[in-house]
Amino acid sequence: MDILELRRLARDVIDDPRLTYRQRMHNLAVLAENALEPPPVSDACAQALEKRLICDMYEGNAPHRPRYVLPDYATLLRDGSRFLELEPARDLDEALTTLLIGYSQVPSITGYPVWLGDLDALLEPYVGELDDDELHRRLRLFWISLDRMFPDAFTHANLGPRDGRVVRMALRLERELHQVVPNLSLKVDPDLTPDDLVRDAVETVFECGQPHFVNHPMMVAGLGPSYGVASCYNSLRTGGGSHTLVRLNLAEVANLHSGDRDSFLDVLLPHYVELTAELMEARIRHLVEEARFFEHSWLVTDGLLHLDRYSAMFGVYGLAEAVSRVLEHEGGSGRYGHDPEANALAEQILARVSELVATRPLPYCEGNHGRALLHSQSGIDSDVGVTAGCRVPVGEEPGLVEHLRTITPHHELFPAGISDVLAFDETARRNPAAVVDVVRGAFRTGMRDFTFNLDSNDFIRITGYLVRKSDLAKLDAPTPEGARHGSTFLGAGSVRESHVDQRVPKRVVAHELDAGPAR
Repeated sequence: MDILELRRLARDVIDDPRLTYRQRMHNLAVLAENALEPPPVSDACAQALEKRLICDMYEGNAPHRPRYVLPDYATLLRDGSRFLELEPARDLDEALTTLLIGYSQVPSITGYPVWLGDLDALLEPYVGELDDDELHRRLRLFWISLDRMFPDAFTHANLGPRDGRVVRMALRLERELHQVVPNLSLKVDPDLTPDDLVRDAVETVFECGQPHFVNHPMMVAGLGPSYGVASCYNSLRTGGGSHTLVRLNLAEVANLHSGDRDSFLDVLLPHYVELTAELMEARIRHLVEEARFFEHSWLVTDGLLHLDRYSAMFGVYGLAEAVSRVLEHEGGSGRYGHDPEANALAEQILARVSELVATRPLPYCEGNHGRALLHSQSGIDSDVGVTAGCRVPVGEEPGLVEHLRTITPHHELFPAGISDVLAFDETARRNPAAVVDVVRGAFRTGMRDFTFNLDSNDFIRITGYLVRKSDLAKLDAPTPEGARHGSTFLGAGSVRESHVDQRVPKRVVAHELDAGPAR
C-alpha cells in the first residue's frame, strides 16, 4: 500500500458519517498496521494468500495481540489484579465492577473482549442472600453495561451446565432486553443440566435468538474441563486462547483439481494444508517473538493468561462446493446434504484434512500438544459463492433429520468449533418440549454445537453472532444511519452476499430423530 492509497483510505474512514468515533479509531488503526510489511513467507504461500486459497481473516500485517484471548476471570475475582489495582471481590457489586474493569483491558482482534467468561459460575458465589428483585436490578444494569460498553456481537459469554439463580436471571434478562451483546452459549450436560433449564433457554431463543447450545461432555473430552466458547463458536482453553485463525478455502483448492480423487486427497490437500500452516507459523512467531505479547501483557503477569494454554486455529470452509467439484471430475453430480455419495466424500475430505493438521507441528501451541486446533470457519461478509465451514448451502438445506445426519459426523473432528444454523418454523414455538428433545438427541448422536433461528423475532443469526433486523433496516434507509454495533456492518454484508436470512425453515418433529448411541 503506497502513501497516497493509505491517505485516501484514511480519509474515507474519517469522512464516513455512519461510523462512530470508536469505529473510526479502530479502522484507522487497522490501516496503519496494514501499511507495514507482513511476516515473511515463501512465494508459494504468498501467492496462495493473494489468490485467497488461504485467508488470513484480515487479522492485520503485524500480529501484536492474539486473535482470541480467554482470561481466567475466576482468578481475577479471587485474587484481584496488581496491574489494575483491584482487591479480591467480596460481594456481587465488587464482582460486577471488577469484571467490567477487567473486560475493558482485554485485547482482541475486534478491539473488544471476545469472551466474558462462564458468567453464572463466576457470579453465583456472590449472590448470597440477595432477593430476586435485587439480583435482577444488579444484573440488569450489568447486562446493559455489557451491550453499551462493548458494542460488538462477537463479545461472547457462557452459561451452564449447572442450574442456578444467575443462569435463570440471565435468560430472563435476554428475553426482556433483546440485546445483541453478550452473545450467549449454554453448556448442556445430560447429567447436570435439567430439561426445564434447556427449555427455558429454548424459549429464550424464540424471543431473541439466544443462546446457542454446547455439548459440554464433548467439549471437555477435547479441551479439558476449563474451556470457553468465544466470539462465534470458537472453543478454546481458558487461561489461553488462539494466536491466530487462518482458513483454507476447500472450494478454491478443488477448482485446481484435475485428476482423480486420490490426487486431490494425497497431493493437492497436503500441499495447501502445508501452505496454510506456514502462514500460521509466521504469524505466531511474529506475535510471540517479535511483538512479544506474552512478555508484557498484564494478563500474563497477573496470572490470567498462560502461553502454554495457547494454540492456533486451522479453519476450513467451502466444503460443499469442494465436494461438488471433485464429484464432477469423476463424472458424478451428487449434492452435499442430499446424496450419500456426496456426504461420504465430504467425510473423506475432512478426515484427510484432520489427519494432516494433526501431524503438522506449530510453535507455541502447547495448549494442543504443539498442534493447531481444527475449526470449521463459519464465513465472513466478503465470502461470495462459497459456503461457510461444513454447512449445507443456504437455501438447499434438507429436512431436519437428514440435515443432522449429514453434518453430525463432522463434529468430532473440530475441537475448536463447528457450527450450523437451523431455521425452524412456528412448529417450534408451539412445542418447545420437542425442541428440547431435538437438542438432547442431537448431542447424543455427536453434535458439538446446536443452534436454531426463528424468523418471527427481530434477530438473524449470521454465523455465530446475531444482528437485529431493525438495525439492518437503518443501514438501508433512504438516509442511512450508522450502527452502534460494528458487527452490524458485517451482518449486512453476509445478508447481501450469502443470503443467510433465506435458510430453509424446518418443522420440528422430535420423534423422527434417531438418537442412536451416545458419543
